[in-house]
Order: sequence, then structure tokens, then C-alpha cells
Amino acid sequence: MLEKKLSNPELAEKAEKEEEDYFDYFYDTPGSAPGTLSIEEDASPSTIILIDYNEAKASRTKIATPDECKLYLDTESVSWVDVQGLGNEDMWHKLASVFQLHPLVLEDVVNVPQRPKVEEHENQLVAIALMVLPKENRAGFESEQVSFVLGKHYLLTVQEKPEHDCFGPVRERIRNAKGQVRKHGADYLAYALLDAVIDGYFPVLEDYGERIEQLEDEVVLNPNRNTLQEIYKVRRELLALRRAIWPQRSAINALIRGQSYLISHEVQIYLRDCYDHVIQVLDILESYRELTSGLMDVYLSALSNKMNEVMKLLTVISTIFIPLTFIVGVYGMNFNPEASPFNMPELNWYWGYPAFWTGTIAIALGSIYFFWRRGWLQSFDSINKD
Repeated sequence: MLEKKLSNPELAEKAEKEEEDYFDYFYDTPGSAPGTLSIEEDASPSTIILIDYNEAKASRTKIATPDECKLYLDTESVSWVDVQGLGNEDMWHKLASVFQLHPLVLEDVVNVPQRPKVEEHENQLVAIALMVLPKENRAGFESEQVSFVLGKHYLLTVQEKPEHDCFGPVRERIRNAKGQVRKHGADYLAYALLDAVIDGYFPVLEDYGERIEQLEDEVVLNPNRNTLQEIYKVRRELLALRRAIWPQRSAINALIRGQSYLISHEVQIYLRDCYDHVIQVLDILESYRELTSGLMDVYLSALSNKMNEVMKLLTVISTIFIPLTFIVGVYGMNFNPEASPFNMPELNWYWGYPAFWTGTIAIALGSIYFFWRRGWLQSFDSINKD
């Protein structure tokens, strides 16, 4: 996470919340040496799972120490070393010694999150990707960096959290010898895992599609302050998703156009399909961002519409009471009818009071009937429902 030094507790809390909503890429402390590792104290302990397979058989082993991986690196079978959890710095230095990782590669793998990218080193190809998974309540998503180090016969993957990925279907295909994964080398395995990361965006986008549909109905039928907050929240989360998937487009394109001997021509063809999936994700994201921007305009229009209806209702009520107020004001004046025959002779009528109420009620009902005939009362149903 970003290193911040904020003396104000409120600003610090706000910054931490923003870090949860966005992908804040790691940067080193100014002046620190290249390759400096920065592992959080609450990082999950590392679990090393090794899956070794060929077309005939496959085995899964839990590795106790990184040194045990040396036995599998020079074999003709494909060795998938999956490190789950960032663990501690000593373990990573041992793992770097076994796999001959460059200090800068180790820094990118451990100091998370990094911007998705692809780098070619001597006898290795390094790729950084961001994996997203839906939250349990299907509102929002969780992000996690996945690092790939591809060798001739092995693939090293590093995840931030243990047992928290979208690689289950790939493991099943290896275990049950389904598909093409056991018929190809480590480069195909890297493609299969990278494709699983990209495909993991679609369930998240599906959830956002449902949330946007609900917001559309709410904006039209009953817009309120909570609706506005939800629209802003969805827009921010979609922006975070775009920041995650956009660099991966360039990374996969680099794998397709690269000339690394570690990626066969056949696997490059499969990577084109993965690239198409990235383009689909970006297209859906752009569509959803436009929809949320449009929802903001619809919200403001609906709110203005609702205010106009309220003002219209108040105007109708005021118009009904204007003549009644005039009559009451006239007969509320203190004129003495005994002084002159022109000083309100109605005050001496025997039926004067009933006549007053009959007249006022008739004027009120006549105004309501006039408004109804004009169709001005039909648009108040939505206000009554609210």
C-alpha cells in the first residue's frame, strides 16, 4: 500500500478509505536502495504448493522450504510452484536464490500492488497481473496481485492471499487431464492462468450490470440522496476496475508481439483470444461508465421534475384558496351595517352564514373541477405515492 505520513487522524482515516476503493500502486521510500522489500506485518504466511505434471501423470505436493523446489526445476515435466501469501523476507531471499530472481523482479513480486506489466529477463519472463473477485455480498470486488515468473519447464506464481484465487478450474483440468493443459509446456500453463484472471472480471462486471439496472429503476421511480451516493460509489469502483484492466491489455499485447523463446507460436495464438477477452472487458467497462454518467443526469432531471410537481401542487392549492381568502378578507372588515345600507347588508341576513359557506365551497369545488378538466391533477399520483 502507499506509504503516507499524515499527522491529522481524520485525513489518515480518509486516505486509508481511499486506498480500499482504488488501486494505489506501491512506491519506495525516497532514497531507498533498489530491490528493497517492504512486507506488511499482517501479511499472510506463505504456503508453497507444487503441482508437477506431464501428459501421463500429475502430482500435488506441499513444499516446506524453498530449497525443495530445486528437485523439480531441471525435469522435463512442467512444475507449477504456487506461492500463496507474502510471508516473510527471509523466505523470499531463499526463493530468489533457488529461482535466480533478479532483485528488481523480487521487489515487483513482493511489494504489492504493482502496475500490470511484462518484462523479459535472462531465461525468464515476468508478468504482473491484477486479479479481481466478487465480494461475498456481491456488492463490489476485492483485488489481489498475481505475479508470474515463467521458465523453460516451470512457472512460479505468487499470490497475496492463500486459497483466494480463480485458478480452481485450471487445477481441476490438470488433475483430471481435461483440455490441453497437460499436453503443453509451462507457457501454456501461464496462458491458462492469465486467461482465468481476465475471465474473473466478467462475474464482477455482471454484478455491476445488475446494480446499474437497479439504480436506473430507483432514479426514475424514487430518487433520493442514497441513490446519488450509490451512483458515485459505482463510478469510483468502475474507475478502479479500469485502472486494473487497462495496463493488462498492454501486457498481453507485449506477450503476443514479443519474440521470447519461452512463448511458443501456438501459445501466442491462444494469447490472442485472451487479448480479445481484455478488449471485451474494456468495452463493457466503458459502457457501464457512460451509463453511470447518464444516471447522474437522469437523477438531476428526475429530482427537478419532482420539485416541479411539488411546486405545481402547491400552486393549485394556493389558487383554490385565493378567492376564499379574498371573501374571508372582505367580510372580515369592521363595517357597521346600521350606519349605512351599503355597509355589508349581508351581515344582517337570516341565512347569511350558510350562504357564505355555500359560496366558498362552491368556488373551491368549481376550481378543482376546472383543474381536473384541464388535466392538471393527473400528474400528482407520483407525489402521493412518495
